[in-house]
Amino acid sequence: MKKANSGSQMRIIKRVIKQLKRYIPAVCLSIFLALLTVVGNLAAPILFGNAIDLIVDAGKVDFTCIFYYFILCGAIVVATSLAQWLMNVINNHVVYSVVKDVREEAFIRLQKLPLKYIDGHSYGDIVSRCVADVDQFADGLLMGFTQLFTGVLTILGTLVLMFMFNWIIALAVFVITPLSLFVAKFIASRTYSMFKKTTALRGEQTGFIEEMIGNLKVVQAFGREDENQQKFDGINEELTKASLASTFYSSLTNPCTRFVNAVVYAAVALSGALTLIYPSVLPVSFSVGKLTTLLSYSNQYTKPFNEISGVLTELQNAIACAGRIYELIDEPCEVPDAADAVELGTVSGDVAFLDVEFCYEPEKPLIKGLNISAKAGQRIAIVGPTGCGKTTLINLLMRFYDPVSGEITVDGNEIKGVTRHSLRKNYGMVLQDTWLKSGTIRDNIVIGKPDATDEEVIAAAKAAYSHNFIMQLADGYNTVIGEDGGSLSQGQKQLLCITRIMLCLPPMLILDEATSSIDTRTEMKIQSAFSKLMQGRTSFIVAHRLSTIKEADLILVMNNGNIIEQGTHDELMQANGFYNRLYNSQFAG
Repeated sequence: MKKANSGSQMRIIKRVIKQLKRYIPAVCLSIFLALLTVVGNLAAPILFGNAIDLIVDAGKVDFTCIFYYFILCGAIVVATSLAQWLMNVINNHVVYSVVKDVREEAFIRLQKLPLKYIDGHSYGDIVSRCVADVDQFADGLLMGFTQLFTGVLTILGTLVLMFMFNWIIALAVFVITPLSLFVAKFIASRTYSMFKKTTALRGEQTGFIEEMIGNLKVVQAFGREDENQQKFDGINEELTKASLASTFYSSLTNPCTRFVNAVVYAAVALSGALTLIYPSVLPVSFSVGKLTTLLSYSNQYTKPFNEISGVLTELQNAIACAGRIYELIDEPCEVPDAADAVELGTVSGDVAFLDVEFCYEPEKPLIKGLNISAKAGQRIAIVGPTGCGKTTLINLLMRFYDPVSGEITVDGNEIKGVTRHSLRKNYGMVLQDTWLKSGTIRDNIVIGKPDATDEEVIAAAKAAYSHNFIMQLADGYNTVIGEDGGSLSQGQKQLLCITRIMLCLPPMLILDEATSSIDTRTEMKIQSAFSKLMQGRTSFIVAHRLSTIKEADLILVMNNGNIIEQGTHDELMQANGFYNRLYNSQFAG
């Protein structure tokens, strides 16, 4: 398992490095500034050590040289601080540019994912990957850039200089070094899997909360508060345990590395003192000033181990989050348009299904051998019990899903041979489930026709009987509504969706329970408007209330994915079959 995790981590790290290629000049400049920072930090202790060696005895202090060293040291500190500030600015730019690229990739992929993926995953988990996980990734990457370069360079620089000053003391420090590496590896190897579990649970919790907020009325109506509270508590408890476990191991970093720091400092102090006390035993040229410099170096040498251990802990979290983001980005897109796909112009509306077969899961076939022929301008009603395949038919028409076999044609063009955008542009669709975005009423109406004039918008609203309620709002068409319509009633939301279609007037219509949330009086008006709208347009109408489709040119009766009856209302009633029983059942008793 560890090998698999290690391989997975390496793939993610290589992926991050690959994304950094665009910013190689900035990264190189950052490394150069990190080098300047380290050189400045290493030069200052040498100057202090030299100054201390000038304090030989009473009356033998060279104040001029000491003052010179202090001035030089001050200049180095200022230059080092400036280099470090510039390095941090560049690191911030690189990190947040990479994060912007990752988030953009995730959003682009999200819009290209097949509906099968969206339908099979929690919305909250997807949102968590695009927002929370990306933020965690940014934090870890920023720490890596800010502290990793300087930390590694400081360790190498101080070790080289300590060997130059006193190889015995440097050797003592070098022997203790593996202890820090062991501590860092021990912590890092145990935190990755824990952080990975934590991010997954956080996504699950976000999804559950999002689901509850979106369906709070249903929860309260059915008295499911206690059950949902128990489920939330279960997820929350698991998240707490995972967070505590990952935090426990990551919190070991500071005390463990501080212990190593103390051991290294003590080793330098002891070996340095012995060198000064017994110069004949340890024949190395040494002085109090050099010992001071080495003690300063021992702190500088061990401090990066402390920081790097913390960075490794954060990087484990960042890698776990990056893994979840890349999982989303790597999800296969919906089957792209064919290379030779053509743009479908304005169509007359002849639609045909030829031996179409479809299933959501291979072992559960839904539609088999479906054949439909809809002529331009016909009104095709699709009826049947719940789960019979009505909505699936709509998904196939719009090419949200592709059939397993068979063909669907529009004006003789096989829809797999035309671009999705041009196909969908020829359809106007009103669903039972409304969708409105945050923005003004007008913004929501002109989605399909952004260049529409105010006169066209008002005319469409009047045709859809939404103008009156819009004008009663605070700012009329400029009233800002929240996500999914905010405080508008379900009927008002649906009227706005109908208004969109009235504005675009596409050659083909799909009405999936389009008037299900509208009162009877308004529905009669809408049906009248739809009758005018559907004249000369091929229309597919999914309806549960069979009284609304009596005037359809062709009624398709579906059951278990198959068309079992078709004809006009009168023909189907006279056949005294499934449709007859279905129709009469709505008016029985």
